[in-house]
Amino acid sequence: MTFRIRPLQPGDRTAWEPLWAAYLDFYATELAEGVTDEAWRRLADALEPVGALGAFAASDLGDGDGALLGFAHHTFHRATWSLTSYCYLEDLYTDPAARGRGVGRALVEATAELAVATGSDKLYWHTDTTNATARSLYDQLATHDGVIVYERTLP
Repeated sequence: MTFRIRPLQPGDRTAWEPLWAAYLDFYATELAEGVTDEAWRRLADALEPVGALGAFAASDLGDGDGALLGFAHHTFHRATWSLTSYCYLEDLYTDPAARGRGVGRALVEATAELAVATGSDKLYWHTDTTNATARSLYDQLATHDGVIVYERTLP
């Protein structure tokens, strides 16, 4: 399978939405009304610290992108332990039909390259402890330092 990684553009929303919905289903998550629209607005806004990369299948005609195979959403933020910034890989999803073909790995590596290019000195992400498929890839790409994440929903 051949594919290319590039930043998602405003015209990619139609291709992105089914994968976004599948990602939310995977995590058994329902978002409040308007959150998906706002997420897309932020991802498409060059002035926001968030962004998205997409993996696109090679077009059958060789003159553009084919199907969107996966995405990686990232957020850049300042850190108290660094003079530069960190890059948080917030969401990573690959269409099940494209798994095992290097798409997820390529999206993580492209996010790392983007983070380096923008001056970040760390790329990090989270996943569920039960997500064995993703963890088998992540264990090849990064180290798990044993940190436990606590979350508190605020009113």
